[in-house]
Amino acid sequence: MPDPKNQNAEWLEADGLGGFASGTVSGIRTRRYHALLLDAAQPPSGRMVLVNGLEAWLDTPRGPVAISSQRYAPDVVHPDGAARIESFGCEPWPRWRYRVGDGLFVEHELFVVPGKSATVLMWKLAGNAKENAVLRVRPLLSGRDFHAMHHENSAFRFDAEQNGERVTWHPYDGVPAVIARSNGRYAPAPLWFRNFLYTEELARGLDATEDLASPGEFTFELSEKPAVLVLVAEGHSLNHVGSVGNLCVQLVNGERQRRENFAPLERAADAYPVRRGSGRTIIAGYPWFSDWGRDTFIALRGLCLATGRIGDARDILVEWAGTVSGGMLPNRFPDHGGPPEYNSVDASLWFAIAVHDYLRTARASRPGSFFTDGHTEKLHAAIESILTGYTQGTRFGIRADADGLLAAGVPGTQLTWMDARVGDWVVTPRIGKPVEVQALWLNAIAIASEFSEKWRAPFERGRAAFREKFWNESRGCLFDVIDCDHKPGANDASFRPNQIFAVGGLPLALVEGGRARRIVDAVGEKLHTPLGLRSLAPGEPDYTPRCEGGVSERDGAYHQGTVWPWLTGPFVEAWLRVRGNTDDAKREAREKFLAPLLAHLDDAGLGHVSEIADAEPPHTPRGCPFQAWSLGELLRLDRVVLG
Repeated sequence: MPDPKNQNAEWLEADGLGGFASGTVSGIRTRRYHALLLDAAQPPSGRMVLVNGLEAWLDTPRGPVAISSQRYAPDVVHPDGAARIESFGCEPWPRWRYRVGDGLFVEHELFVVPGKSATVLMWKLAGNAKENAVLRVRPLLSGRDFHAMHHENSAFRFDAEQNGERVTWHPYDGVPAVIARSNGRYAPAPLWFRNFLYTEELARGLDATEDLASPGEFTFELSEKPAVLVLVAEGHSLNHVGSVGNLCVQLVNGERQRRENFAPLERAADAYPVRRGSGRTIIAGYPWFSDWGRDTFIALRGLCLATGRIGDARDILVEWAGTVSGGMLPNRFPDHGGPPEYNSVDASLWFAIAVHDYLRTARASRPGSFFTDGHTEKLHAAIESILTGYTQGTRFGIRADADGLLAAGVPGTQLTWMDARVGDWVVTPRIGKPVEVQALWLNAIAIASEFSEKWRAPFERGRAAFREKFWNESRGCLFDVIDCDHKPGANDASFRPNQIFAVGGLPLALVEGGRARRIVDAVGEKLHTPLGLRSLAPGEPDYTPRCEGGVSERDGAYHQGTVWPWLTGPFVEAWLRVRGNTDDAKREAREKFLAPLLAHLDDAGLGHVSEIADAEPPHTPRGCPFQAWSLGELLRLDRVVLG
């Protein structure tokens, strides 16, 4: 159980559509994204915050007792409910226990209903003391884009439709209505709550204050029975006839049984695969990312294949296979619709790796029964289209060169995973032939050669060129980019983690033997931290020890030393390969590399792995607290690499 003193740690409940609920152990919202009901209108896009939070307190014979807290500008916490938290846990879902008197406690829990934009909230009295207690709950509403902020205005509609246990609010035109079902009494009492302060937004150099509307108040006789409040976005019927109490019992029993089928890491992984159209995709991270091509294919190997979700993996790959254009897969779908963005050299190549691992895993788990639906042919055709497009040349100067390696990039673009940009400043342009792109390219054409012999010769030519041109003897490692800016012989010797993919993280290692050992040892010495690999070695020009400050400062540091947990997977796989993958090496790796990541599960995004961390101790977690490829690589490491 996480220490309740770590009250800024965050919890997450996802609905499988792209909507979610999230917050902190303290109950104090620290981000604009923290909400109790966040709906994806066009899954997984069009996300809107409908119910941000709530105020809750008990009326007792001794007076009112708060069991919620808010932070207001400039920095005032009120009321004092967070101080009454005695314990918190997030298994099987978020649960709080508040001490409200001598021997008297209130237990509060919530969960999101899978496949529905609906959140179930429950409160009950516990302990030995007997006392009359009335629970009062005020929902705090906005009805805004999840990236935006809400402020007091005359257009918000406080009025509600009431029908028995059902209350419906229509805050704005074009925004899904909020439907509340409760076993309490609702009374209209419109209020604006002004100047909520979100400290994480403030630390990130963003606007950090918000006003929220509270249309009214629910009252529950908590001494008589537990309180139930179910919040549902318009269009998400729960298909239940009867009282909300019976509905709650049904939902609790069904969801508890469903979650009991997952181990904790698998339960965390369940948050990321979501619906897109008639298919599936993967949310890159919560709370602010949507689905990104590169992230999807990297994360899929752990989130789906390592956990046995073979059908999800197939549906995701088939969905994305239909988006190939000019040899490229999109790297991002805009949050509000519009054409996909084709701006990545490596997303398409990671797709080929994911297809390879999917087919291998599917054959092993379901021999003879999984390949009669035409999907294999469709996936192979997508790989063929990607490699043909890259060979002939496509957007942004992406083309196979005469030496068999892949050139990419034009001024003003960022095509690799190191894609930070501040205005017109591309922080790490890496134009030319980046090392991990070559590892992906050569792995992809090696994979294609298994079903099309024509790729055998290009693979052999490219592998020979890679071994000849990328070795940097003076530093005992690989160049990060060769033929920089498409100038033959101009090499970038910056010490970065990208070279590790020539040894681990992909099906085929391009460097073996003594050179591979030197690469792994150097990366381990200069880049490894308990939370992953630094993106640039200390002592290199532009090395930045902490990823903090405003947008430009953070983006400028994003790949200039900042630690990335997802890189632990390829690093440990390389570390094991150069040691022969022995059982002793695996035991050592679990203790040395896996244990710190497992400890991190109770640190920031509870049960999950963060996007990034500072390059220097104490390696403070930063960025997105729930990151798909970070958790995916932890799972792949635990279940496959070290299995």
